[in-house]
Order: sequence, then structure tokens, then C-alpha cells
Amino acid sequence: MTTDLHGPLSAYAERLHATIGDRHHVASPLGAWLLLALSAATTGAGRATGSDTAGPDAPTGPDATAAALVAALGTDLVSAAEVARTLLDAPHPLVASATALWLRAGRGVDEPAGWRATLPATTEVGALPDQAGLDAWAREHTDGLIETFPLKVRPDVVFALASALATRISWAAPFDVTDARALGPGSAWAGDLRQALHSPSHGHQGAIVATEGAGDVIVHSARAQPTDGAGLVVLSVAAAPHVPAADVLATAYRLSVGAADGAQPAGRRSLFDLPLGETSLWTLREERVRTSARDGREERHQAVLPCWSARSEHDLTAETLGFEAATVTLARALDQPVAGFEAGQVAMARYGRYGFEAAAVTGMFGTVSLPPEGVARTAELRFGHPYAVVAVATDSRADGTTGPWHGVPVFSAWVTEPEELSDADG
Repeated sequence: MTTDLHGPLSAYAERLHATIGDRHHVASPLGAWLLLALSAATTGAGRATGSDTAGPDAPTGPDATAAALVAALGTDLVSAAEVARTLLDAPHPLVASATALWLRAGRGVDEPAGWRATLPATTEVGALPDQAGLDAWAREHTDGLIETFPLKVRPDVVFALASALATRISWAAPFDVTDARALGPGSAWAGDLRQALHSPSHGHQGAIVATEGAGDVIVHSARAQPTDGAGLVVLSVAAAPHVPAADVLATAYRLSVGAADGAQPAGRRSLFDLPLGETSLWTLREERVRTSARDGREERHQAVLPCWSARSEHDLTAETLGFEAATVTLARALDQPVAGFEAGQVAMARYGRYGFEAAAVTGMFGTVSLPPEGVARTAELRFGHPYAVVAVATDSRADGTTGPWHGVPVFSAWVTEPEELSDADG
């Protein structure tokens, strides 16, 4: 089954990257989108109304909340939930994925609820871990690429929703190495680096493409060594230096349509329609060769790229990203009195001669209002001299009554000879 996700995810990615800006970064729009889709999956299990579960700044009713969530997802809630189930319950061999929904102890995690059946079968459901547990979950599901959870758990957190995505692939055709000056005389990187990557003679694809949003761009794609028929294609897209980052990223998403099938992007320009010489994006030369091209005109594309890596943290609380609506939606399904939310993502990636690795962990917290600050006194009770002990039985029945043993003192003692802590207890 092919999921119809490219359009909605491209639109979501455009909004997410717009909130990040043009700083060096890596992100996973899919990781964030999946959390919204999981909250959408629970809409059928919640109450018909639920404004009492929302904070004062939340949408005023379920219809407004659903509309905000639909706008963020770029598709209807039923379709989004089905796409999430399809992806998560049939994991990709080269892209590890995991999701989890945790509730603070005592808030219904052990009670049967309709929302459980709406989630993907692979979604972990349980008690909210402490910070060490959340960090361990992030490490486990990213093969150690992400070491810490993106949010810090506090007493006011009543539930958490999380996703993790990770990949580690080797190129089917590794890069060659070249002098970094091949990046071009106009590149500042050419003077800062000693070596760069050069595409091999076979196994990679390149093109010059005319686009509406970014003008002429250069495109390079490298493929992973496939596993069980599944693979991964990594596209690199560059435009002229003056083109805004947001436009280049949006163009890259549009050009990725068909990349999985190896299709050439729409708007691909013939090299014989371009003037010879040098631009900020390419150098075009012509030479006499032996060729089997039908018209005697052969086109070749080579690419020079730097190695790169990035590690980023992102705040996902912008209204356009949908996490406020997702929190309200999930709170209704869980019947939790949520007053606020947090959402964030940690992501990393590394691109090198022999392969590519990337991971992201996305988290969302629903929070309650804590009591106002006051003064607390703590008494440390010290049993440092002889004292009494009484052991009393309890005998509570399922029907709310108590049995004959309830409240009966069974053992009693007077302690005058304390002992050292045993090795076993120590």
C-alpha cells in the first residue's frame, strides 16, 4: 500500500522549516506530523464536548479544535490516522520507528479505554517514565543517535506523546574524494575545507532543473544499499545564493516526488540548451568523446558536495504546527483536565562518503496547573529510642464492604534493641 502523504507532509515541512529559519539545522517533519496524526486517531474515543479539558487559550470547542488539527495535518483526521497506522504497523527496514503514549500514574493508564483501540498496534502505552526513562527511550529507539528526550518532565505533566525515527544506511555506490577547491571559486567552503565528496561515475543521479519557486537548481541523489527490497534516496538541492532557504527547501520537497522510483524531476534541463562556462551552481564544458547516444549528444552530470552533520533542537509550539490542537484533542480522549502543553524535537544527521545517518525524537506534553506557591514544613520523624509497633490487617472487598479481619491488630511489638542493616538489605 502506498500512502498519500507527500502533499500534506510537504506543506507541514514548509511551515516547520519556516519556524526554524535559515540557520544550519536538521529536522523531521514526519516525526512531528505523526504525533498530530496519533492524536487525531483518538478523536472517535473522546467525549462529544470537551472544552472543560482545554486551557483558557485553547479553541472554544471540539469543532474548532478539529478544524485546527485538520489544517495542521493537511488532510482529514480519519485519513491522517490511517496513514499513521499504516506506517507504524508496517515499519520500513531502513527507517526504525517508534511511538509511545504515557500517562502519569493514577490517571487511568490501567483502565480500559476506547482510545487504546484507535492507536497503532505498535504504539507503546504505559505509565509516564521519569526523565532518565524518557532519555533511555530516546536512545533505545534511535540506536543511540539521540541521547536525550527533547522535553524535561515535571510534576505538572499528566501525559506525554512521543515519536522516534532513525536510519543508518550505506551508499550503494560510495562517493569518491576530491580537492575541496572543486566546490568552486565562489564558495567560501572551498577555502575552509581540504577535501570534498565527488559523485562516482555510476550509481548517483544529477540534474539541472528549472523550477517556479527557486529558478534553476542543481539536484543530486544518492541511494542506500537496499535491504529486503527497501531503500532510501537522499536528495541534495541547491539554488542560486540569493534564493531564500524556505524556497529551496520547498522546492526540494516538490522535486522529491518520484525520487523513490528513480524518475527524473519535472523541468529537467538539457545541457545542450545551456551556455558553456561557469555559474555559481555549475561549470559546463564540452569535449569530443565516443558515445552511444542516438543523436551523438551525451549528457553527463557529476556532483561535488561537502560532508556535513547537524544536531538541532526545535520548539514546536508555534500555532501553525498544530500541537495545541493535538493536546486538546488527546486530553478529551483521555479525559484529562489539561491546561497547557509543550512540544519539541531533537534531531541529528550525518552525511559522509560511505553513508548517511539521521534520527529525530519528537515529544508532546499535556500539563495541568499546579497549586500556587506557599510554605511547606517537613518533619523528619526519628525513631531513636524505644518505640511501639502494631501490625493491623486490612480486609476490603470488591463490593465496597469490609471483612471481619479489617482493622484487627495482628502483631505488636516494643522495640528496644535495634540491629545493624544487613548486607542483604544494604
